[in-house]
Amino acid sequence: MFSRRNFLSKVSMASGALLMPPTLERQTGVPEVPAGVDVTHDEEFWYQVKMAYTVSPALVNLNNGGVSPQPLVVQQAVERYNRLSNETPSYYMWRILDKGRESIREKLADLAGTSPEEIAMDRNSSEALETIIFGLRLKAGDEVVLTKQDYPNMINAWKQREKREGIVLKWLNFDFPIEDADAITDKFVDAFTEKTKVVHITHLINWIGQVLPSKQIADAAHERGIEVLVDAAHSFAHLDYKIPDLGADYFGTSLHKWLCAPFGSGMLYVKKQKIKNLYPLFAAGDPESEDIRKFEALGTRSFAIEQAIGQAVDFHQMIGSERKFARLHYLKNYWMEQAEQIEGVQIHTSYDPEFGGAIGCFSVEGMEPNEVSRALLNQHNIHTVAINWENIHGVRVTPNVYTVTADLDRFLSALRDVAKV
Repeated sequence: MFSRRNFLSKVSMASGALLMPPTLERQTGVPEVPAGVDVTHDEEFWYQVKMAYTVSPALVNLNNGGVSPQPLVVQQAVERYNRLSNETPSYYMWRILDKGRESIREKLADLAGTSPEEIAMDRNSSEALETIIFGLRLKAGDEVVLTKQDYPNMINAWKQREKREGIVLKWLNFDFPIEDADAITDKFVDAFTEKTKVVHITHLINWIGQVLPSKQIADAAHERGIEVLVDAAHSFAHLDYKIPDLGADYFGTSLHKWLCAPFGSGMLYVKKQKIKNLYPLFAAGDPESEDIRKFEALGTRSFAIEQAIGQAVDFHQMIGSERKFARLHYLKNYWMEQAEQIEGVQIHTSYDPEFGGAIGCFSVEGMEPNEVSRALLNQHNIHTVAINWENIHGVRVTPNVYTVTADLDRFLSALRDVAKV
């Protein structure tokens, strides 16, 4: 029955709908997929994900390991927040956008499975992890266990503490890939002594894609009173886990890698009871505060970048962590299984999802990694990266969610051509 009240109510609802921001599906063009639906092999779905990015159609980018592109919705958010900041910087940056950091902290904590009071935002993995490395209270003679396959910035940070303060670095050296969690853990445990204070675990080795059994190593360390630092630069928003699953006391990651957040965004996690005794990298008012925010005393930074992390989390959640990992692992195995059939090609990464995700490494007999990578780029417009590191020599291939199997088919065709030389 028509009534003035019903009419006004419907008009009000319609007006409200028009004023609401568009849904992420409408913004990106990626259709919503009900929970439990497997789209791992659904190229039509992933083509739509690809179209949410602005990646070059001329160049196949298979080097997402260093930094990943942002979906358009994230790029637009950065531009929007930056324009707002420029209207009146000191007002919009410090009085408006700065307050938005708390909601972003909550979104990241929800994704990470932690309390917001354990999450700090910074600019990259190196900054997060060096905050930990230089903030830990160590003295001469204290031992730290780490590996020669860790990331150079972290290795150099530990070497600096060794040189300045006399801590002792105990190096492990692995020949990856290894598909034996006990063997990896035992090698760490064999290096532990009564003087060991910290173990540094690179959750996913960036050079080759090897995943280490972080929780198993952490449990063994904690049994001996050893603190656990986890470098998750390449595993967060890539592998499907929550931070507590890794057994980390301290954890650092970049958000501009697998979360596809704005360039220059990262995240630090410190277990609540550990915050007080960890010194901040940049001086805070109270260096022994129990507030995680003491690690965010960076001075002026890009508030636009920080705020747009929220859109990156939304985009990631739209796909889903489990669904994303399944796709990334499928893409890695898709190209490796075919590449292995090419004469002269050797694979150096595990096919097992327990020990590998999206990153794969290969070599071509009789060719240097740099030679292979250059040929793929110069002759075929395929962007990869040559790796020459401790016990690891090959070409790293790193697809992402916007990569479709047609891109990998193009890469495989190019590799067949290069391997004939």
